Amino acid sequence: MSKQFAWAALALAGSVSLAGAEEVKLGYALAEDSHYGAGARAFEETLTAELGDAFTVRHYPSSGLGGEREVIEGLQIGTVQATIASSGTLSNFVPDVGVFDIPFLFRDLDHARTVLDGEIGQDMLAKFSETGTHALAWGEQGFRHITNNRGAVASPADMAGLKIRTMENPVHLKAFEALGAAPTPMAWPEVIPALEQGAIDGQENPLSVIVSAKLDEVQQYLTLDGHVYSPAIVMVSGQLWESLDDDQKAAFEAAGDAAVVAMRDYVDQVEAEGVATLKERGMEVNELSAEDKAAFQEQLADVYTDYEAQFGKELMDRIIATE
Repeated sequence: MSKQFAWAALALAGSVSLAGAEEVKLGYALAEDSHYGAGARAFEETLTAELGDAFTVRHYPSSGLGGEREVIEGLQIGTVQATIASSGTLSNFVPDVGVFDIPFLFRDLDHARTVLDGEIGQDMLAKFSETGTHALAWGEQGFRHITNNRGAVASPADMAGLKIRTMENPVHLKAFEALGAAPTPMAWPEVIPALEQGAIDGQENPLSVIVSAKLDEVQQYLTLDGHVYSPAIVMVSGQLWESLDDDQKAAFEAAGDAAVVAMRDYVDQVEAEGVATLKERGMEVNELSAEDKAAFQEQLADVYTDYEAQFGKELMDRIIATE
């Protein structure tokens, strides 16, 4: 048995006790020096402050427990206790969550945060209890942008045939197909090798990911289009949640809230400084104007009709009307 396989088997063996403390395996896709890592550290620090040494949080960054879908399935069966995950695979577990992935639905970060922290977002979190998981809070990645190696994207015509990695998210796939691209769903651990080998032309992610994952090393062009707001989620295993007493549940809720604050602080900093950082690293950056974005929205008109049929026009209108 290889060392790598042995460690993977150990990681998936479930919760164990270390010197009387219950171990919480916390898996996430990105590196420790990312917004996920910032959230994970705040989660652990708050849990320790609230409960002392009752729980030991063990971090598995950089997809150390597998892709996001695998990790969430681990939560369902109790082999993983906690995760910070993107919205990419969430609609496979709670289909209604896909409404948050509709292109150009949110005006800005304040609008998105208000929706997620309010009744709409909290009602959506409650739906996860039916999946064998417990959702603590909505974290954040920010608005998604396109990077690629083919050329600057200034209009929908520039998307024609673009082989672009998307998350395993049907809402995103439908939008990119309507724009004429060739969307390729792919788990995050496969993305950078695929870009290096030229198997795909580009990908789309928030600045928080583009900067922390150093995508400038494998991508030449960045288009600031902000086509989709990308939330993240802080979740724990349903088995773990049901094993907690009321005080412990309150501590985990507080840890989830602290993770959100840390993630949003990270996103705010990257939004302020990330573009300059990427330009310094050699990326060619262009930003879409309001008129440019309108052309993309016009091409998505038919898809919006599909979204209204899928998620309900009333819900979409409530999100748009939120101040």
